Amino acid sequence: MDSEMRVHHHLPLLLFCFMIFSCSASSTLPPFACDASHPLTHSLGFCETSLPISHRVGDLISRLTIDEKISQLVVKAPAIARLGIPSYNWWSEALHGIAIMEGGVQFVGDEIEYGLYGVLFNGTIRSATSFPQVILTAASFNPLLWYRIGEAIGTEARGIYNTGQSTGLTFWAPNINIFRDPRWGRGQETPGEDPLVASKYAVSYVRGVQGDSFYGEKSTDGPDHLKASACCKHFTAYDLDNWKNVSRFTFDAKVSLQDLADTYQPPFKSCVEEGRASGIMCSYNKVNGVPTCADFNLLSRTARQKWHFNGYIVSDCDAVAVMYSHHHYSKTPEDAVGSALGAGMDIDCATFLLKYTKSALQRKKLSESDIDRALRNLFSVRMRLGLFNGNNKYLLFGKIGSNQVCSKKHQDLALEAARDGIVLLKNSAKLLPLSHIKTGSLAVIGPNAKTTETLLGNYQGPPCKRISILQALQSYVEDTQYSSGCDEVACKSLDSIDKAVKIAKGTDYVVLIMGLDQTEEAEGHDRLDLILPGQQQTLITRVAKAAKKPVILVLLSGGPLDISFAKRDSNIGSILWAGYPGESGGLAIADVIFGRHNPGGRLPVTWYPQKYTRIPMTDMRMRSDPASDYPGRTYRFYHGQTVFKFGYGLSYSAYSYEFTSVAQNSLFLNRSDIIKASKHSNPSSALYRTEVMGVEFCESLKFSAVVAVQNHGEMAGRHPVLLFVRASDAKPGAASKQLVGFESVHLNVGERAKIEFAVKPCDHLSRTDESGSKVIESGSHFLLAGDAEYKVNVIG
Repeated sequence: MDSEMRVHHHLPLLLFCFMIFSCSASSTLPPFACDASHPLTHSLGFCETSLPISHRVGDLISRLTIDEKISQLVVKAPAIARLGIPSYNWWSEALHGIAIMEGGVQFVGDEIEYGLYGVLFNGTIRSATSFPQVILTAASFNPLLWYRIGEAIGTEARGIYNTGQSTGLTFWAPNINIFRDPRWGRGQETPGEDPLVASKYAVSYVRGVQGDSFYGEKSTDGPDHLKASACCKHFTAYDLDNWKNVSRFTFDAKVSLQDLADTYQPPFKSCVEEGRASGIMCSYNKVNGVPTCADFNLLSRTARQKWHFNGYIVSDCDAVAVMYSHHHYSKTPEDAVGSALGAGMDIDCATFLLKYTKSALQRKKLSESDIDRALRNLFSVRMRLGLFNGNNKYLLFGKIGSNQVCSKKHQDLALEAARDGIVLLKNSAKLLPLSHIKTGSLAVIGPNAKTTETLLGNYQGPPCKRISILQALQSYVEDTQYSSGCDEVACKSLDSIDKAVKIAKGTDYVVLIMGLDQTEEAEGHDRLDLILPGQQQTLITRVAKAAKKPVILVLLSGGPLDISFAKRDSNIGSILWAGYPGESGGLAIADVIFGRHNPGGRLPVTWYPQKYTRIPMTDMRMRSDPASDYPGRTYRFYHGQTVFKFGYGLSYSAYSYEFTSVAQNSLFLNRSDIIKASKHSNPSSALYRTEVMGVEFCESLKFSAVVAVQNHGEMAGRHPVLLFVRASDAKPGAASKQLVGFESVHLNVGERAKIEFAVKPCDHLSRTDESGSKVIESGSHFLLAGDAEYKVNVIG
């Protein structure tokens, strides 16, 4: 049906609407569709809640004119007043708490004003719980904690919406890109460098936000209900913003099938298949010559057909325009629109589709069926959110109110998360914890000591409370003196160093609060170096030399730092990494320093030396290449010196490990039936492809490994147990070692606990070949937990 016929078809309805009430865009509409008081509700099929959502969406789309359809393809979807459908803003952020617009983010067009977030803190709710930045939360290696944070964020999102301070419930988080290069300004937003960690984070966070249980069960009220909608981004191989004049708007990521399969794609696959995310965001960059928002194989074949994605796909903001203006992938704006919608993208975070979709339709660059498909996905999510079921106040999630935003429960959770993420990197002669009773005086020095903004990281909202590290330390030691040492994190001058040295000489202990902030690493801003900015190192070493006792160095940063000098300096007794720890980060750091909390965090990224920066950020290869002196990336494939390894982290307690039970020590793959089906093309090799071994056989190989861990220290503490596997004879391209599983356990003094891990040989004892397929080879593999190891033989 063309647009002229459709308008004629709906003319009686339009006239009736005009006679009864105004149909202008300025009409006052409730924040939900299908209002019981609306005179047409009873005759609108999409308002019939007893029907399947697919039927309701089909009815709605059949009632729209082509102009109305196009109007819904952009981030701020206007009201369709004649049908009682309110406006909707698709863009809200909740990376580590409900966020507000980033002041410093720059997009390529004039869309930034148009795309303001759907959440406003301009009413009775003025703040939301600000949890630690994701990179620090990841250091807890605690999926249940990640779920609880997602759950709290989803609840606060509903509370803000129900209070009338939000025009959307679709949140563009989590960021699950792999933290591939330590210079990436947005690495702070991610769960780190390991695909398994990123995958488990994605599943846990999404389930929490959307209202599922920790184990994935849907609400008893039905599988279609969403508390809020989570969106996994940025799909895919996006991990460069602006480095040496290479921009995310022009970057073409050259990625092998091997690296796509075992590094870049697993978090998104898990996010869709296990987390059942209702949103995906395609990224700015190209992958192997094709912009991700125009990649049919990526969006439709992989996400929708192979992974069974059920939700909407949004472009990163201006990404469709970028296909035309920067990538020059499309000759005309209409070509860009046709490529994006034809590939399976549903909505444009900008206004590009609003401007060019109709002309693209007229020029036959796309069909109306592409638009209808997009609308089916978009309206389905809005219906799953309950926004077409009448007054939300009387429905599921309708009772969540402002009292659940910044609740004590959520603020306590923010403190718990910050404490559990902090990583103790050095503690010579057990300098920490300090005794607040025996510490008569304290010097607090550094440009990050007094600020509260730096604690929040990027994509932050107004926090429930603001307490600086200085204020938190003052609560433990009354006689606390302060000097910035240098006025800003860039530390271009040391005008205040004399004061800093003076107070260091005159106090019992010194705490230096150094590191980075959003001027050094942020969206749109990658680092060039891994060393501390400006003259921070000079300030640290001079203060440490002047102090009476070895000093405590606290680092705030999202990315790794080369602090080799501090590792070696005997005047620096303890080092803590605290990421960007959120609204309660100051309290958490003080609690760790004075022993109220036993640190247990472990690094979710490798800390490389400064010489690593000789490698171009644009080189996407994960695996090392000795022939070209390329060292590889992340703990799985990097061959070279490190400052600190992935998974490193000390505690005030000592822990021992023991394999108490492993169900298998030999796996036999030389059965005739699987040899025939699975063996590699070389008949003399004992190498088997897992994809043809089949799910049933792979499942039959699964076995359990039980690790006992005991706390031998004098303090109770939460301790992440990480189980790795390595092959005795790693083949070229295989990982040096690989994370199999992890679990965080709380142990009292002397307590021993047993943790059971499921080892899946087809996943954990395999490697990915150059075609992107998983293969298992005969040979010995070692399970590793702390200093304990257990040998498993694969017999082919």
